[in-house]
Amino acid sequence: MAQNSPSVFQSDVHFNFDADQGEGTFPAVLTTSHRQQRDHEHDAFHQTPTRPNGRNLPDPFLGLQVEDYVSFTQHLNASTRIAALLGAGLSAASGIPTFRGAGALWRGIPPKELSSPYAFRDNPVLVWQYHNFRRHIALHALPNTAHYALAHLGEYKDFMAITQNIDGLSQRAGHQTAHLQPIHGTLFDIKCSNPECNYLERENIVDPIIPEMADYGGVDLSDPNVSLPSVTIEQLPHCPKCNSLLRPAVVWFSEVLPGEVLNQVDDWMLSGNVDLMLVIGTHASVWPAADYVEFAREQGARIAHINTEDPSDDQKTEGRDWFFKGDAAVIVPELLKGVIGAPYCIGL
Repeated sequence: MAQNSPSVFQSDVHFNFDADQGEGTFPAVLTTSHRQQRDHEHDAFHQTPTRPNGRNLPDPFLGLQVEDYVSFTQHLNASTRIAALLGAGLSAASGIPTFRGAGALWRGIPPKELSSPYAFRDNPVLVWQYHNFRRHIALHALPNTAHYALAHLGEYKDFMAITQNIDGLSQRAGHQTAHLQPIHGTLFDIKCSNPECNYLERENIVDPIIPEMADYGGVDLSDPNVSLPSVTIEQLPHCPKCNSLLRPAVVWFSEVLPGEVLNQVDDWMLSGNVDLMLVIGTHASVWPAADYVEFAREQGARIAHINTEDPSDDQKTEGRDWFFKGDAAVIVPELLKGVIGAPYCIGL
């Protein structure tokens, strides 16, 4: 497939609005509270209960339908090629705002108005303050058990995860680059806003992005009643090559998805039939996400949805799909334990 060709799964590769937009090697900052959280999550996983004939059963406290769980795990074990589409719900248990529902606004402003080239042109200071806030939250969060479970799945299966998240938590969980494609970029890559300049800095984890934005002190900067630090355009990060403003290297609204990433996803999807597609923390209602799910289905894949929300009406019509309602950090390791093992250690 040509490097610059558009994705075979869509006619228009421009990014469309999806509140799942949220995300490569970052240090996990382990404070005492983080270690306590890790130990608590590790202890929460019990020995795998089994039927008398040896078939795995779900933890009875999770409320999963036994027949659905058994049929899913049988298909999982028999599957060779597995794809996953990851959305904001995957990182919710890590404390990453999903910007959906009650948390859909930042300082009373919709994310779309803070995540576009037009917003950056009109108010680069506010756009950087918003993204600096998101970087701070992500850097002080820890990957949850679902991130680690998915990272380990690639050790046992031919696995590709397509993440819409920009928080970097999958990368910090040790998810191998070969098995992870961030189609919306990452908050921790910084690039020049000048389209004629190719400057790109990867894995910038400086927090705050500039000293003038260091005003956390326990206050919630997403609250419009809290004053933001006073910052001028001159103080914002500038390109060392051309002196234009730097910006987060994430895909903003109205922008084209990264062709190199799309080509890698396309190449993997076309290299063989997908047996199982996991849709985690997203309704997969926006292109190209929906395209990937439908293409896998056309290849004969079974689809498993893991989400805290009920399936959409369209999803309910697909009788061969599984729907597991609940927190991805709890449900995903439970679903995968027959392959990755249980009790499950989250790896820190």
